[in-house]
Amino acid sequence: MTTTSRPDARRNASPYLYGQEAGAVARVLGSGQYGHTAVTEEFERRVAGFLGVPDAVAVASGTAALHAALLAAKVGPGDEVIVPSMTFCATVQAILAVGATPRFVDADPVTLCVTDELVLEAVGDTTAAVIPVLFGGRAVPLTSVRDELAGRHIAVIEDAAHAFGSRDGTRRVGASGALTCFSFGPIKNLTCGQGGMVIPRSPGEADMIRRLRLLGVGQSQSERANTTTYRVDGFGLRYQLSGINAAIGLAQLDHFNTTEHARRCLWRAYQQALAPLDGVTLVDVDADHSVPHLCQVRVPHRDEVFAGLRARDIGVGVHYPPNHLQPAFATWRRPLPATEQAGEEILSLPFHQHLTETDIDHVVSALGQALNASGGA
Repeated sequence: MTTTSRPDARRNASPYLYGQEAGAVARVLGSGQYGHTAVTEEFERRVAGFLGVPDAVAVASGTAALHAALLAAKVGPGDEVIVPSMTFCATVQAILAVGATPRFVDADPVTLCVTDELVLEAVGDTTAAVIPVLFGGRAVPLTSVRDELAGRHIAVIEDAAHAFGSRDGTRRVGASGALTCFSFGPIKNLTCGQGGMVIPRSPGEADMIRRLRLLGVGQSQSERANTTTYRVDGFGLRYQLSGINAAIGLAQLDHFNTTEHARRCLWRAYQQALAPLDGVTLVDVDADHSVPHLCQVRVPHRDEVFAGLRARDIGVGVHYPPNHLQPAFATWRRPLPATEQAGEEILSLPFHQHLTETDIDHVVSALGQALNASGGA
């Protein structure tokens, strides 16, 4: 029987605003300067300070951040990039955008993240980079293989789209020395409406990415205003983050301690509520150190459970269908048993800051009903 859900349980994810974002955007609009502005540069400085890193370069999206990072690491045609299949397709598309090829690897069945051992097994003569995906917000430090990768001149480019604010030990993700890419899309832990950020490894990389995001132009906007020409130093794209989007990000950053606490509390509330359900395994995000981005479970008869929850008006999703099984990436398909099994079992429950504990109890109750109906409990 279909039941009526609480409104906030109907959405799998939803942006959360604190009330200052609209005023921040209005001030940018009132300035008459809508593109890359001093507001964008202030956002870069504030993010760098928050993470404890020397520099941060804002770009138009998380995908743009990955593309720019690969170019900064000089990855290109003939190179192979190790990447877990369990990620959003944007990670793979960025690899293809630089002319490189993906080398798909399996995931740890508990965390759905790549491991040191899986990376090391996949390294070959043409490996130029590894992209560990910080799935659900969990840090992936690659501790035991990082020195070997560096010795072989293999770049580590963290796809931290899920992991803004998470920690690798005592450091925030982004401060490990890897090229790190964040996404500030609508439903991320910190949103700009749309946007991304690259944490460079050196001033040279920072300069390269800044030129890349402005079509290869080597002068700033203020420098170009005082000359009759400008200089194009190399390849570039229109990857700038507007002051409008940066203003949203600055307002969000002011409240990030609240965001961090709230998302951990929500994940732990799910952990407690799900514990009595037979047949349900919660995917571990290490909530003591991460700022959780997803709340995922593994369930039997996933497609039937998914349909049952949708029929009960619960906003569930699947993050993600394995990429090595996608038609567009079939050339690089190889057996990845843990990922393939996870792809048949994972289910993302509603997870956003509009949820209350009552909403969570309602979702878990509906999950139990859907499991029973599917024969999975």
